[in-house]
Amino acid sequence: MKKTLLPIAAGLAVLSYSALAPAYESGDWVARVGTHYIDPKSDNNDTADVKGALGLTGSVSYFIAPQFAAELLLAAPYKHDIELKDGTEVGSTRHLPPTLSLVWYPQLDKTWHPFVGAGLNYTTFFDESTKGPLAGTKLKLDDSFGIAAVVGLQVDFTPQWSVVVDARYFDIDTKAKVDGTSIGTVEIDPFGYGVSVGYRF
Repeated sequence: MKKTLLPIAAGLAVLSYSALAPAYESGDWVARVGTHYIDPKSDNNDTADVKGALGLTGSVSYFIAPQFAAELLLAAPYKHDIELKDGTEVGSTRHLPPTLSLVWYPQLDKTWHPFVGAGLNYTTFFDESTKGPLAGTKLKLDDSFGIAAVVGLQVDFTPQWSVVVDARYFDIDTKAKVDGTSIGTVEIDPFGYGVSVGYRF
């Protein structure tokens, strides 16, 4: 009986270990492409509000350890409309939000991989335009540097391919000027909600 139980116990131990074996190895790369909806907080300025937008995003992750990856989030330029408090559209801006984060993948399952991370975001604004009551004026939004956070879930459907859903927070504050006159700080501080497809190299 002991001779029979020992191989069974050893087999179960191996299966238990493999079930919780790290999904990634040091040196792995993962590339993702998808879309995120960027939703600025409401009342982000006393005079105007920056509205939400949907855009194309991508990321590259490098695993510095089986459970830790350095992630660079990139995006195609986002365009946000700007409205006065009464809903009158007065302008728009485009921005790029590259974000570098350290992401932790806890060792829980072979297929389902939750993750959480934090890092730094740099947002640059460009192509500002005005219309309506502000038509003919020059709008300028300063670049922003702040913290960022992410939480998400990756589900593998082959050893290389996966689908990912995540939610992100960006600390984005920008000083706004119209014809060189300050109209205050715009605290955009958006949440981003996204889905993407990933490939492991």
